[in-house]
Formats: sequence, C-alpha cells, structure tokens
Amino acid sequence: MRKPELLIPASSLEVLKTAVRYGADAVYIGGEAFGLRAKAKNFTSEEMAAGIAYAHDKGVKVYVTANILAHNEDLPGVRDYFQELRELKPDALIIADPGVFQIARETAPELELHISTQANNTNYGTCLFWHGLGAKRVVTARELSLAEIREIRAHIPEEMEIETFVHGAMCISYSGRCLLSNYFTGRDANQGACTHPCRWKYAVVEESRPGEYLPVYENERGTFLFNSKDLCMIRHIPDLIQAGIDSFKIEGRMKTALYVAVVARTYRRAIDDYLKGEACYREHMDWYMEEIGKCTTRQFTTGFFYGKPDSNMQIYDNSTYIQDYIYLGTAGEGCGDGSFALTQKNKFSVGETIEMMKPDGRNVAAAVERIVNEQSEEQKSAPHGGQSLQVKLSIPPEPGDVLRISKSARECL
Repeated sequence: MRKPELLIPASSLEVLKTAVRYGADAVYIGGEAFGLRAKAKNFTSEEMAAGIAYAHDKGVKVYVTANILAHNEDLPGVRDYFQELRELKPDALIIADPGVFQIARETAPELELHISTQANNTNYGTCLFWHGLGAKRVVTARELSLAEIREIRAHIPEEMEIETFVHGAMCISYSGRCLLSNYFTGRDANQGACTHPCRWKYAVVEESRPGEYLPVYENERGTFLFNSKDLCMIRHIPDLIQAGIDSFKIEGRMKTALYVAVVARTYRRAIDDYLKGEACYREHMDWYMEEIGKCTTRQFTTGFFYGKPDSNMQIYDNSTYIQDYIYLGTAGEGCGDGSFALTQKNKFSVGETIEMMKPDGRNVAAAVERIVNEQSEEQKSAPHGGQSLQVKLSIPPEPGDVLRISKSARECL
C-alpha cells in the first residue's frame, strides 16, 4: 500500500508554517511571477528561502508553482526566475507549459519537475510522454474518475508519481483552462489573473430579442449556472489510496491560515487513521465531517471520481461560501505576562470564548481576558483586522495555534 503524501497550499510564509504545523508532508507555494494565482500574496525570494528552510528543518517538502501558459514575452523572465530558484533549492517545480518545462531542464536540471493539472493530463500516454522527458510526477486532470486513475497507474512506471486534487474549489472549465475571464475583463486566467466569472449572475437572451435580458430565477437571489460545489473526498480515503495516488493535493493557494489548519489537520488524521486500519478510520468519520465544515467552504461534491457527475455538482441558489467559524489570527510568542502577540484578522472582544486549534485534533476553548493595542492601551474589543495586539486568554495558547470563534456562539451572546 502506498502511503500518500498530504500536499497543502500556502499563500504566505505564515500560512506555510501553519501547514507544516498541522500535518503537511509537502507544501506548494508561488513566487511573485509565473504562477496561476497572481492575486495571492505569494512569496518574495527572501520569504521563499525562509519558507524552504523552515519546512526542510521539519522534514517537509516545498514545491514551487510556475504553471502559467507562457507567451513569448514571458520566456526570458522564466529563464532568469529558474536560475534564482535553483539557488533556493525547492524540492520540485510545478509546470504546465512545454516551453517552460524545457527551460527548467536546461537551467535547473537537478530540480524535480511536476506536470500541472493545467497540462490536461487525462491518459497514461500523456504521462509516459512527460516521464520520457524527465518529469517525476503528473497532476491528473480533475475530470478523471478513479477507474481512469487506476488505469494510468497500471500503465506507468512504478517510480512515476500521481498527484490528484482531493479537496477544494472546482473550476467550471476543463482542468482549469478558462477563457471567460480574459474575454470579459482582459485578465487572463491562464496567466494567473482569473476574475472568477463562473461565480457571477447570468441571464438568458432570446435570439429574436437582442438586448432583452431574461433572468433565470432559481430563487429571489438569481441563478448561478456555472457555480460548482467544492470537492471533498474525506469520506473516500481508502478508494484514493487503492487507486495508486501518491499525493493528495488540497486546493486553496488564496485561502487563510484557518482553512489550511482545518483541512491539513483533518486529512492528516484521516490518512493516518486509515493506515492504522480501516476500522479506526470509520470510527472517526463523524469527527472528520464535523471538522472539515469549520473552514470556509461551499457545499461538497465528489466531482468526477465516481463517473460523470449529475446536476448535484452545481449550486444554483447563491455564489457565497458557508462560513461557520471566523479566523481571528495565529498565536505568536508569549509576552512574559501571560499574554501573547497576535496580528488580528477579524473582530473579537473581551469576554468572548474562542477556540485554539491544536495539531493533535483538540479544540481548546478559552475566554478572552485582556486585549492591549499597539499604543499599550487596554481595549474591550479589537474591531479592525491588521492590528498588532497583546492578548491574554484564560488558557494560554502555544505559538502557532490557529485561533477561531464560532459564529453561532457569538450570536448567542
């Protein structure tokens, strides 16, 4: 049985450290160029060096995305960028474009190369093609079923790895290749600047009445014809492992540390429980399902894994996420008086009870006893994100604990 890697996204150095602390085997990040999340904070060269050093010290790998579909003007910069990355020594580069792949082989031949889902990897012939050119791993297209992945595994060399998305947002377009954003706004999804037009409201125009827009009502909010549910395979870990998948990839390189902590911790425990025995895994299913819903998410689907999905893969009544918990921040170092440093992300107040997420799966409740702002002034509440605070709780957190508050608990106050 293959022990799968748990591969977690990170939008910043802070989130990378959270991913490592909460159970990632590997983390994938983007630099300031040539990745498909241009609106993400992304990593400077200095941050990337610090993140790689931190992860490697903890035995965790780091992969860098360079998976744009390049235009001519991109190629000289790609070469320079890979020469910089070679010095930073990430564990692999994630690439979609054949020209970019060739440049990587020439400029950083010692780095592993992984083929992005953007390359539309849907069959074992494609995998063998990339293996013949020196690729170590292929990220399968999200349109594949488990049966197709098993067939790919049977036809490729044992040493070639399969990486597959198992959780997170789905794209309306084939393996993420979307032209809607470019058409509507001039911002190219394949260059990392998607405006997510699949989440917009749409209407119908009848051929003989141009300019007359007919709303397609599903309810009073309108209709969202392209609005996919989120992928979630936490209930199906055995099927994923038995299909021969080497790396379980979580989507979300623009998500918060709370999302990363919740998803990493839950999948980490589910994988480890299954490797202890299927009975252990089944015993804790309620916990996995309860926890996985505590990060920002849409409704869940199993996507294409069990064949062509039916209409239940779409959400027709709204485009919003479900958010039952609010991310408050990540605990920093202690300040010597029982308080700790916190860069605040959302509002909280003295007297509220918040949760500290522990990497071992515990959620520890603690009351907020004191808040001190940057001017050393005590506050009853911290209403604005971005403040540097000193906070005292009834139970001190450990540095790196992700802090959150239940919306339902707050509403009961």
